[in-house]
Amino acid sequence: MRKPVLTIFYQFNPWHASIGGIQTLINTFIKYAPDEFEVKLVGTASDASQPIGKWQQAEFAGREISFFPLFLVEDDNKRSLIPTTLKYTAALLGRSFSSDFMHFHRLEPSLAAMNWQGEKILFIHNDIRTQMKTVSDQKAILWRKFPGVYFALERLLIGQFNQILSCNTDAAEFYRQNYAHLQDCIQYVKNSFDNEVFYPWNWQEKQAHRRELATQMGLDEETRFILFAGRLHPQKDPILLIRAVAKLKESNAHLLIAGDGELAPSVRQEIEQLGLSNKVTMLGALKQPELAKLHRLSSVFVLSSAYEGLPLVVLEALGSGTPIVTTRCGETPKLLHLDSGVICEQRTPECLADALDKVLSHPDNYPIEACVRTAQPYAARTVIRDIYGEMFNRWEIGKLSLVS
Repeated sequence: MRKPVLTIFYQFNPWHASIGGIQTLINTFIKYAPDEFEVKLVGTASDASQPIGKWQQAEFAGREISFFPLFLVEDDNKRSLIPTTLKYTAALLGRSFSSDFMHFHRLEPSLAAMNWQGEKILFIHNDIRTQMKTVSDQKAILWRKFPGVYFALERLLIGQFNQILSCNTDAAEFYRQNYAHLQDCIQYVKNSFDNEVFYPWNWQEKQAHRRELATQMGLDEETRFILFAGRLHPQKDPILLIRAVAKLKESNAHLLIAGDGELAPSVRQEIEQLGLSNKVTMLGALKQPELAKLHRLSSVFVLSSAYEGLPLVVLEALGSGTPIVTTRCGETPKLLHLDSGVICEQRTPECLADALDKVLSHPDNYPIEACVRTAQPYAARTVIRDIYGEMFNRWEIGKLSLVS
């Protein structure tokens, strides 16, 4: 019996360390794909030894998939002069990857899919209105320079999608208002984290591992770790975070930055100028198991972003039993409870520092169990199983209608 085919489109290589929630979500979709589906990924190669422009069978997370690299991207964590999304879209033009189901995580590549046959699903990861308005750096988002062109492209392409799934309720409502004729296609969908990877230690284990890391780093044994994980990009505003660390009252706090990106030199410069070399450690991009360990031993995870959808890294931190300090952006403030995090009402170093001090000074107010409970509805096995289940039901109905 033929299996339904899902083809996922995104500009990355799942076997190569790459920073970003979209990449993590796709990896989870592959890992938890039921046996009833054949899964394909159209991505990019990470080294010259990979055959370009050819289907190849490979295993990822214990799952057999078909992989088609369109071109070479040696470092996905750094932006090139020509945006990778533009190169990826251009490489798709003139090809046909028609499938039973097609998942798109950026709008632009669907330009090549206008005549492809099959059910197309668009995942919306950010609130586009906020994304266009709030970032001061014009280079952060290319479309911010040409918003009229972007929305014209969106109007051209949006009608081909059978489903539009957004992890941000504000973004979902924006699309319903702007595309009333597609209301039935637009849904809010939970983002999901892999709770087989991101799980908590008990309090005693957490403290033991925290002290062990502090000793390894040559820090005081009582050091409490603040964790930031993500791309060093204007969206995440790591400079704001560094300035907040300079205003912390908690003397034993130490910031760990797990990630890389175009702002890395600016972040290093800011650390040096503020004399924070003994208070901040930049770790670069980490593999998932290493990051999961840091989530479990950290005292607080911090999000200093200008805009977001629902960051997977927040769910990963909560699932690891670690409370959140966040700016008021995206979906995170809507899911946090008083015992799982603090929301900053102002995007200032002072407000961020006060929130971090609050969590660090009163850890008993943010118990491990409360954080895990907040994340539990977003566990990948449940969320992704339901999405695949709905897809399979639609496929079965489609087969029956063809027979009748």
